[in-house]
Amino acid sequence: MMDWTDRHCRYLHRLLSREALLYTEMITAPALVRGGALHLLDFNKEEHPVALQLGGSNPRELASAARLGATAGYDEINLNVGCPSDRVQSGTFGAVLMRQPALVADCVKAMQNAVDVPVTVKCRIGVDEQVPETVLPEFLAQIVGAGCERVIIHARKAWLHGLSPKENRDVPPLNYDLVRAMKELFPNLHISINGGISSLDQAAQFLDGGLDGVMIGRAAYHQPADLLATADRRIFGHGPDKLAEDVARAMLPYIEAHLVAGGRLHQITRHMLGLFAGRPGARAWRRMLSEGAASRAAGPELVEAALVMIAHPERHAG
Repeated sequence: MMDWTDRHCRYLHRLLSREALLYTEMITAPALVRGGALHLLDFNKEEHPVALQLGGSNPRELASAARLGATAGYDEINLNVGCPSDRVQSGTFGAVLMRQPALVADCVKAMQNAVDVPVTVKCRIGVDEQVPETVLPEFLAQIVGAGCERVIIHARKAWLHGLSPKENRDVPPLNYDLVRAMKELFPNLHISINGGISSLDQAAQFLDGGLDGVMIGRAAYHQPADLLATADRRIFGHGPDKLAEDVARAMLPYIEAHLVAGGRLHQITRHMLGLFAGRPGARAWRRMLSEGAASRAAGPELVEAALVMIAHPERHAG
């Protein structure tokens, strides 16, 4: 979710669900430790609970980055061992680390020694020619041995050569049964499943089937209200359902503060385009925000005008 789940996106999602654990986009340990890009750690206190996702392969550097994240106030530090992009591979982190479980275990141990908040891992079921049924349990055994208690498994292989990052999200077949088998093999390991999950009904089935958590990425981004507005009640058992219109209006003070601080409207509204996905007026909502938010003069009034498209879609049909 690099370039997607920034702090503005997470603030929107938090308004939709008070309970869901939110994750940052992946931030590389070198950017924080060597580059001093501490602004990447900025987040709003309203985002809690929120996890910092790190990329890296140097245990000492990851420990330093984890310490920076914990000091910044993150509730969890997550090590990404699942991203297949070329720029991630060139840095020897992400999914390519599925080939080096001992190194991942060293990274986990170093990070745990550096912070008091949970250190978790997000991984694939394997890469390239690896046999997932063999490598995944070996990988999990290594990180569990290092003290990892929570893992998120993207239930696809990653093909590091021959498929683009986008293709790696869709082309390799999903193997949910293997993730379920890992829960049986490691009953004390908190296992969340990821990959191809597009509805709360589907998420509830995984939870009812014995898995401990469900991570939903792109579906929650493109259809945030569908996935998050009823999640507190349906998944967590308490809390009111949210109305997308109310959430859009609740964003207005946040938008105003961002503009006063020198920001631009489109930096926030680009994450709001799917808020009314599938509803009458959604196309007009997206068009108005997409076309208007790039203007330097654009402000909260554009969002209010776009909400009219949702309230009275019949006036804007065609």
